[in-house]
Parts: sequence; C-alpha cells; structure tokens
Amino acid sequence: MNIERSLLFMSACSLPLIRLNKFISNAGICARRAADRLIASGAITVNGHPVRTVGTKITLSAVVAYKGTILQAAKPTYILLNKPKGYVSTLQDPEGRKTVVDLISKRYCAERVYPVGRLDYDTMGLLLLTNDGALAQQLAHPSSQVQKYYHVILDRAIQADHYHSIQQGILLEDGFTKVDTLTIAVDNPRQLNVALHMGKNRIVRRIFEHFGYTIQKLDRIGYAHLTKKNIPRGKWIFLDLQAVAKLKSLS
Repeated sequence: MNIERSLLFMSACSLPLIRLNKFISNAGICARRAADRLIASGAITVNGHPVRTVGTKITLSAVVAYKGTILQAAKPTYILLNKPKGYVSTLQDPEGRKTVVDLISKRYCAERVYPVGRLDYDTMGLLLLTNDGALAQQLAHPSSQVQKYYHVILDRAIQADHYHSIQQGILLEDGFTKVDTLTIAVDNPRQLNVALHMGKNRIVRRIFEHFGYTIQKLDRIGYAHLTKKNIPRGKWIFLDLQAVAKLKSLS
C-alpha cells in the first residue's frame, strides 16, 4: 500500500486528522498555499515517503519532514513588534542586514515566526509576526480591509493643493491610490497622520514622493485595532486571545 493510499485508509478509520498543508504552516515553514506547492513538488515526506497530493490529510502522530528535517506542529504564536529603523522585515537578508526576527528572543519564543506584510528598512512601527499561515494569508488578502495608521514627518510643509489631491486619490505607476484619511498636525504642517487599507509596496512613501516630498520619519502607529501602547521601540509582546480573535474576525 503506497503512502497516499495508506493515509486515505487512516481517514476511513476515523483517526484524528489534519491537512498536511496546515501541519506545514503550523510548523512555521510557510503559508498553506506555499505548502501546497512544496507538497506538489515532492519536497515533503510523510513517514519517510514523498507525498505529492495536495489536500492530503495526516494523523498528528505522522512523521513529516522537509529537506530531511522533521517538522514539529508548533503552537500558534502571535507577536506584535515595535520595529526600529535599520531592520529588514524578512527571515534572512542576502546583504547580511539585521532582520526583525533577530529582535525576537529565542529564550521566550521558541517557535519560528515570520512577519505579516513588510515595513521597509527605514520605516518604524507595528509589525505582526506569527506562525499561523492561514491568518497571515487572510490579513494579506485585499478583501481583509485591514487598516494601517502611519505618522509621517515630511522635509517641508505640505501644500494645500497636494493635501487635497492625496485625499481625492492619485494615479501612481501601479494604479489609482487613495488614502482612507489624511490629517495635518495643528501646530506643524510637516507632520501628518495617514490611514489606509491598501497593501501596495512602499505606498505611503510613494504617495508623498509623487509630489516631490522626502519623508524624514515614517512610523506605523496602528494596525487594525492594535497600537504601540506600552511597547517600546525594538520590543515586542505576545498577543492575547482576545486580540487574536479580533484579527481573525476581519474579512
């Protein structure tokens, strides 16, 4: 009996099962869609045999391996980090720069987490990290409408016509772009707060660069219902169950 028929037999015996792609995602390797590609390529073995059928279910006692390394179904972990400047939002960097995961102490978090979305090298503020591939995919999808809030300091005061154009929406190289809200600080027209839900690359910087401004400081101060309150720069917290439930309710 080959491995895939054997797994089907276990399903018929009503053993507790989990989808293989979910197991891989929970182990912190990648999101479920990417896990499906790994399965289809034959890179995943179950009990020592390659499994290529997407949608395969396994028992929790099965031995799953990727590139010869046995995967452990890690507990779902959710971290909120207040990112400082000078870190890249990836697991590793080919240029050898510091990454956001370098800030997560292995002493307190043994699970392999990865960032949901990105903040560029010079952008500070809130960044969610998790090993929950399903939630990461959900939040990254345009339909989730996750709102992000930024504090911006420009190199000079914003002009009134530029302010109104940004509010009404502008055409960038990758399409029409419109913020949800844009407010100017009462005592300093170089400082603005921006809220938007679109997830285009470097979108806040590109909006202001479109009008010739240079952003001197960009800080994500809010992500959905989450804020930086009581999280110093460079520090992180575990999200509680209530905060995670709110994130999962976004659609």
